[in-house]
Amino acid sequence: MSQPFETLQLQIAQGVATLTLNRPDRLNSLTRAMLTELNNALAMVRLDASVRCLLLTGAGRAFCSGQDLDDESVDPALGPIDLGSVVEHGYRPIVLAIRDLPIPVVAAVNGIAAGAGANIALACDVVIAALSASFVQPFCRLGLLPGAGGTWTLPRLIGPARAMGLALFGEPLEAAQAQTWGLIWECVADEQLAARARELATRLAEGPTLGFARTKQAIQASAAQTLEASLELESAFLRELGGSLDYREGVAAFRARRPARFIGG
Repeated sequence: MSQPFETLQLQIAQGVATLTLNRPDRLNSLTRAMLTELNNALAMVRLDASVRCLLLTGAGRAFCSGQDLDDESVDPALGPIDLGSVVEHGYRPIVLAIRDLPIPVVAAVNGIAAGAGANIALACDVVIAALSASFVQPFCRLGLLPGAGGTWTLPRLIGPARAMGLALFGEPLEAAQAQTWGLIWECVADEQLAARARELATRLAEGPTLGFARTKQAIQASAAQTLEASLELESAFLRELGGSLDYREGVAAFRARRPARFIGG
């Protein structure tokens, strides 16, 4: 496919859309133009019926070092900056788009993931990181708080005590420790990251996409509702999924002792 982007690469093959942050000379730091392109790319992925999983990664030696502080949209030397507007129009749509995609989203963190870059990665459904990767919340060094959903995501993944420590001290969290804490799904050797991420994304792309979509919705909703409400939502979703072709195929495959061939419906 043609590449309509200057700061990203988007490739689609075998049901997997691979979206690569592509400013390696700047550690894939985020500019206003890059945020616009990222939002547009996510919209393209959502509209492409052939895509059954999204894989998000970075080019070069970093996943994403966060906001590019040389970008004029956040430069206080140019006058008062409304960072709330930057979040509202730049980061908020991206984090919500990742959350609301009706397909699994895998982040392959190939190096440092800092600031908003870390929190965009952590907004994904499955995060796999290279052993040399690290996660940093450096906002405190700028007199800020963790943006791009960090104040919501971090305490839910690792608890308020660890979230508070990461936010207040801004110290790097190595990938192996991030896995131990439950911040990410898996940590692998650097040379295994690309292949392992592709393996996971392909496996998800071959899975029951509608079931995955409802799983995402149910788990996300659970953070703000009671057990009774979650049980009601499960019942509603299972009522729908029980009539799906994928459920019929899953049962048939189980009985025949063969791999299921899901179509996502």
